[in-house]
Amino acid sequence: MPRLGKAARRERILRELERHPHVRISELAASFGVSTETVRRDVEALSSEGLISRAYGGASAIPMGAQAPFSERNQAYIEERTRIGQRAAAMVRPGEVLMIDAGSTTHQFAMALAVSGEDLTVLTNSVAIAATLGQNASIQIILCPGDFLHLEAAVYGPETLDFLSRYNANRAFIGASGLSAQGISDANRAAVAIKRKMVAQSRETFLLIDRSKFDRHLVATVEPLEALAGIVCDRAPAGVLGDTLVKAGIDVQIA
Repeated sequence: MPRLGKAARRERILRELERHPHVRISELAASFGVSTETVRRDVEALSSEGLISRAYGGASAIPMGAQAPFSERNQAYIEERTRIGQRAAAMVRPGEVLMIDAGSTTHQFAMALAVSGEDLTVLTNSVAIAATLGQNASIQIILCPGDFLHLEAAVYGPETLDFLSRYNANRAFIGASGLSAQGISDANRAAVAIKRKMVAQSRETFLLIDRSKFDRHLVATVEPLEALAGIVCDRAPAGVLGDTLVKAGIDVQIA
């Protein structure tokens, strides 16, 4: 059997952790036909991206309620999230009103929108996204009030939700930590409330998500899949998730 490449090994490690809460480096190395040092580097890389937890002699799945800080997530899967952001930005039409929630992938979307956006109005709870879009003078930015959470560089809470309820948007562009046949989910319960409100206040919603979040079902459900008009991702979802998206008639765009 040919040896797996780096990307394929890391995908296999993530899939193994979906089935088992803990995997041993020695067992993975034997399965992949590589050295334990090679697998240890894979584990360290995945851990630095906030996708798994390092454990003695192996790796563990991240608990359903845990999530790496925005600054760490923003450094993971950069190439893929850049493509997702650019593809999503190409969908935006001049004059639209958008809602964009805080997140690493939506931040890449904002970076692309800062270059290509024309005559837009954007409501966001993310200070980082507001600052990025502020580089484009034709984009009117409405920054939500609320309780500032420095790990997310964004605001949350009752004031944020009340503020959003006063506005309507053509489209919401949101991110999430998990996407499965059961729906959209996230580890940050405060963020879940913001996402739900943006979905409710927008005519249609698009989820921006990279493949590392597929088949993950975390502590809090945002909405069922049917709440989405479409998904922008870097790889087509397969298996049960892919079949469920097709049956639900959700537009899946591959960046």
